[in-house]
Amino acid sequence: MKQWAHVSTGVSTGNLSHMASRTSGKGSLGTAGTAKGAGRTQGPAKKAAPAKKAAAKKAAPARKAPPRKAAAKKPAPKPAPSPTGGVYRLVRALWLGTAHGVGAVFRSIGRGAKGLDPAHRKDGLALLLLGLALVVAAGTWSHLKGPVGDLVEMLVTGAFGRLDLLVPILLGAVAVRLILYPEKPEANGRIVIGLSALVVGVLGQVHIACGSPGREDGAGAMHDAGGLIGWGASQPLVFMMGEVLAVPLLLLLTVFGLLVVTATPVNAIPRRLRQLGVRLGIVDPVDVPGEDGSDDERYEEQWREALPEHSRRSSGRRSEADGVFDPDQAEGEALAKRRRPRRPSAQPAMNRSMDAVDVAAAAAAALDGAVLNGMPPSPVVADLTQGVSTDRERTGTPVPGARSAEKATPGGAERDTSPTGGVPDLTKPAPERSGSLPARAEQLQLSGDITYSLPSLDLLERGGPGKTRSAANDAVVASLTTVFTEFKVDAAVTGFTRGPTVTRYEVELGPAVKVERITALTKNIAYAVASPDVRIISPIPGKSAVGIEIPNSDREMVNLGDVLRLADAAEDDHPMLVALGKNVEGGYEMANLANMPHVLVAGATGSGKSSCINCLITSVMVRATPEDVRMVLVDPKRVELTAYEGIPHLITPIITNPKKAAEALQWVVREMDLRYDDLAAYGFRHIDDFNHAVRTGKAKAPEGSERELSPYPYLLVIVDELADLMMVAPRDVEDSIVRITQLARAAGIHLVLATQRPSVDVVTGLIKANVPSRLAFATSSLADSRVILDQPGAEKLIGKGDGLFLPMGANKPTRMQGAFVTEDEVAAIVQHCKDQMAPVFREDVVAGTKQKKEIDEDIGDDLDLLCQAAELVVSTQFGSTSMLQRKLRVGFAKAGRLMDLMESRNIVGPSEGSKARDVMVKPDELDGVLAVIRGETAS
Repeated sequence: MKQWAHVSTGVSTGNLSHMASRTSGKGSLGTAGTAKGAGRTQGPAKKAAPAKKAAAKKAAPARKAPPRKAAAKKPAPKPAPSPTGGVYRLVRALWLGTAHGVGAVFRSIGRGAKGLDPAHRKDGLALLLLGLALVVAAGTWSHLKGPVGDLVEMLVTGAFGRLDLLVPILLGAVAVRLILYPEKPEANGRIVIGLSALVVGVLGQVHIACGSPGREDGAGAMHDAGGLIGWGASQPLVFMMGEVLAVPLLLLLTVFGLLVVTATPVNAIPRRLRQLGVRLGIVDPVDVPGEDGSDDERYEEQWREALPEHSRRSSGRRSEADGVFDPDQAEGEALAKRRRPRRPSAQPAMNRSMDAVDVAAAAAAALDGAVLNGMPPSPVVADLTQGVSTDRERTGTPVPGARSAEKATPGGAERDTSPTGGVPDLTKPAPERSGSLPARAEQLQLSGDITYSLPSLDLLERGGPGKTRSAANDAVVASLTTVFTEFKVDAAVTGFTRGPTVTRYEVELGPAVKVERITALTKNIAYAVASPDVRIISPIPGKSAVGIEIPNSDREMVNLGDVLRLADAAEDDHPMLVALGKNVEGGYEMANLANMPHVLVAGATGSGKSSCINCLITSVMVRATPEDVRMVLVDPKRVELTAYEGIPHLITPIITNPKKAAEALQWVVREMDLRYDDLAAYGFRHIDDFNHAVRTGKAKAPEGSERELSPYPYLLVIVDELADLMMVAPRDVEDSIVRITQLARAAGIHLVLATQRPSVDVVTGLIKANVPSRLAFATSSLADSRVILDQPGAEKLIGKGDGLFLPMGANKPTRMQGAFVTEDEVAAIVQHCKDQMAPVFREDVVAGTKQKKEIDEDIGDDLDLLCQAAELVVSTQFGSTSMLQRKLRVGFAKAGRLMDLMESRNIVGPSEGSKARDVMVKPDELDGVLAVIRGETAS
């Protein structure tokens, strides 16, 4: 018992000492407490902490000195009697009660003010500023007497100096802006900052102009100068660098404030000055693109984007609280909410129903036409799809189209190569049928009083949706995987893109595997997939993968209307944009002939070349007016382009005679030279710049000239069969084509050369060197493919529109299925164009094609040599066959033939053995003789 009593006494004493140590900060238990706090920070000993605390509490009293008796508590002293007898306490209580009551009343008024309409609150602020402007105006303009007038003089006049008269105007202007534009808080803040900089800069300059008086000169001197603000802005600058530098710096500050107030960037100052001159009637109005008066909106948007994120959110909340709906803010908040991680669904991912995010993304993709068929998506849809992929990645939901995950193993990279669902379909989404397209420019005013309406796209049929993944694709994937396994190639199919004609399977190689291992298996792959037309691309442009293109068992038709509707939805209104087809990735292919600038279309018979030409011409008729584009059609076959006879875009009737076609090409060369003469005379480098100057009135004909300037249209020359032209007049045709292709780009003249015989004698080296863009359809041999593309590939195409498009600047061609337009569609569009306008042919072209110089048949292609020989013989008065051989560098047979031709035209006499022939023509008659030889009328 004594022991238990001793222990209890020790414990109670320890508790008392512990309380004393907590109050005084001393004692051994403080050390124990520190040790306890240190032990709390150690993670592994959390469960042992209570036991250690108890042991520390028990051990601490044992180490202390013997307990001593607690001191007896002293009685509390009695309070001294109040000298006022409680009156002070009563007054204090009454005062506090009154203060609390008044505060409660004002707080209730403040809460009631918060419930007011935001428009009333802003109007109240504006009216308050207006009233303050009236008070300041009374004090500064009318010298108001009394306390208010003295206060205004002390504050306003003391701060602004002699410019105090302008303070009421500034306050009134800010009040009026708050009343007119309450929904632009960022603009109001910008104006306040700009006015502050403007006032500081002006007052500083005024203060320096008044002699820079200081405070020691008295308040009157300060009031007559720039006031305290002008003194504070100018005095430090004058003290540190003198008035020479202080004035320019203050002037720059003034200019900066003026630019901020007017929302005018420095590069927009000339445009603003021109707009001011137009408003004042000093400058004539000129339509300049970009001057739509939206600088303030762009400035406010940049201002808002420059704010921190929390400031933008608070600004958006203020706008919403003020009752103004901001669609951009609502959209941003919706997208921000959509990107928040969601709680994973308890259901399996495969059985999960489509959630709201999928519905929103699908609806946005359906409404945005630019997402379809390979066009870049809009920011809204991009954010939506990004948010969907992010949410699915966080929740573990598989994303369609994503590549299968790779599992790294010590022996290499194992891939999920199961043919069912393991290989994603990377094809771009097919176009959806949507009747709503952007409004097209239906009525176009041509020069004069002619109104021309473009054909409607409804005249072109719509194609069905593109075919998606099928069992045949999975079978091909399984066959490819089997081939790689049998030949021990570490490669796997990671995806495929299905086009209308072929499907391209993407194959990724394992580490240390050569690409040649895949290309060497071409025949084995063709055997495995039972198709001879297998084409391997190594690598796919832009990807670290090898592409294997295998034809589809079910081909698709690509309609021209679908491609043109995509161009219309993309709002590309260039008149030379033409539809080509659909590539192997599922996206539509379009090309601007003005950028190509010339194209060679070649392929064997039945490969789709004529359909491509029809699509090009139809695209121009649908998208361009006769004032924008004029065409020269050359059709030696006489049956391919007859459907376009009489359309207003023609500059001459369709040319079917190869000899007349050669002369038409020479006329194109002369037209090119005339255009370049105008470009050089007016100082422009491209026909587009010249046309813009003519339309805006900047380019005018010289004074005294009867010529009336008009814009030059694009000139499109389409030759349907180049081989026929090269057979009739190879030298003239080649010279004209080479000269046009070398120079005509800046003149707006573009060539489309088509041939079904791509051999070196038709597509010569000079023509290939100057026609950079190529479109190859199926060819019969590898040599023909090299003639067109300078590389193999066209010999493995499967025909009927399957082609390789190699535009200027591209390294590898793009495989595509050419678009197709039916004869009924062509007839409907041609009839619409004919109903709008009749063709207007150029007289010089028509005359050049109808009136041909009469050259004797016996001369043939020796006209130039005969003219040179006649000039040589007549000028020297010596007719000798050996002289012609030496001078003209021709053989004996050719020289003898030339001499016989001159004898038949009475230029030289008959032969007299070895003697030289007599010359029958005098030198002054030479011009007439040459005119007769050329078929011209002698002057």
